[in-house]
Amino acid sequence: MTTCLKNGLAAVVAVAGLLTMSGCAKTTAAGNPPPPDVEVAVVAQKDLPRVREWIGTLDGLVNAAIKAEVTGYLLTQNYAEGSFVRKGQLLFEIDPRPLQAAYAQAMGQLAQARAQVEQARTGLLQAQAQLLSAEANQKKAQLDEDRYVPLAEQQAITQQDLDNARQSNRSLQAQVAASKAQVETSKAQIEAAQAGVTAAAAAVDTAKVNLGFTKLTSPIDGIAGVAMVQVGNLVSPASNAVTTVSTLDPIKANFTVSEQEYLRLTGIGSQLSNMPLELILADGTVVPQKGRFSFADRQVDVSTGAIQMTGLFPNTGNRLRPGQYAKVRATIGLRLGALMVPQRSVNETQGSYMVAVVDPNNTIRFTPVKVGERIGSDWVIEDGLKPGERVVTDGLFKIRPGAPVTPKETR
Repeated sequence: MTTCLKNGLAAVVAVAGLLTMSGCAKTTAAGNPPPPDVEVAVVAQKDLPRVREWIGTLDGLVNAAIKAEVTGYLLTQNYAEGSFVRKGQLLFEIDPRPLQAAYAQAMGQLAQARAQVEQARTGLLQAQAQLLSAEANQKKAQLDEDRYVPLAEQQAITQQDLDNARQSNRSLQAQVAASKAQVETSKAQIEAAQAGVTAAAAAVDTAKVNLGFTKLTSPIDGIAGVAMVQVGNLVSPASNAVTTVSTLDPIKANFTVSEQEYLRLTGIGSQLSNMPLELILADGTVVPQKGRFSFADRQVDVSTGAIQMTGLFPNTGNRLRPGQYAKVRATIGLRLGALMVPQRSVNETQGSYMVAVVDPNNTIRFTPVKVGERIGSDWVIEDGLKPGERVVTDGLFKIRPGAPVTPKETR
């Protein structure tokens, strides 16, 4: 027996003693009174479901923040706040005129780049034609030179004629080399022009995408929230979300459990994913549809020693909304042979708990007990009582240790 329990028992006994002294004085004057009537209850033994409750916060299954991707003035709002919207539905429109101009400019630059490609290809054809002509002339000059060499050796022609043929051949060889260089230059110009086309096409795609960003649409089916900006306001990618769309059916309930409780819930043989959950709203209403565990966070919070868990609950009609507080209740097992007494039979004194027990000979005995959880109007007793014992539920101020009483069962 702990010190607190001993002190509590002593206090109750002392009170009972004072009542006894007072009773003795009256008895002397008026004779022995009959034993006082007291209401008693039998210590019941039941198999109880082990129920746990956690405080949770509701949140959307998906919360899509709608943000501006381009800078511009908000032109229209195209939805009713708090209404259900479909995926792809137009919510806001940003003034598209500046981006339409940018798109037109990008299209013009693309056309210009394509024209430069065609111009470079024409230059390549001209350079290739000049190369063919130069190669043909050079081949003729080479033949002339080759033919003049034996003739000069035979002195059939003058040395001057041979030198002229050689000079003409060298000149035409230089023209061939120059024409080949021009062909390579034209090819490089085509590649540069094609790169310009690629860059211009990318600029057109970017301008087209930016123009599309002037229409802010919902990426999901869900409930659209309050508009955080008004028509006429300037928005940009650096601005906050203009609104949020949330998927609410099913809806999430986030709650935290201690590390020890998490280990018990996920222990060997645990069927956490199959454990039904109940949702109790702030007004005490129990949501009719049962929920289920969804997932546990990836880590335990080192500052609190708790881990966040999430349950999913049906939300037909989208009545439940993010931000609501609710209790999540789960039956985590069965407690066999639990001892239960009415709460009114348990007395707390200096942090310890006692009950008055009526022994088989109908006399009073005060005994310390260790209490467990409360279930309705009853209290689970962990230690200190046995099944079938009778405990006083009313009339405590009329009794003392060892005194006889007349018990009347109330249940």
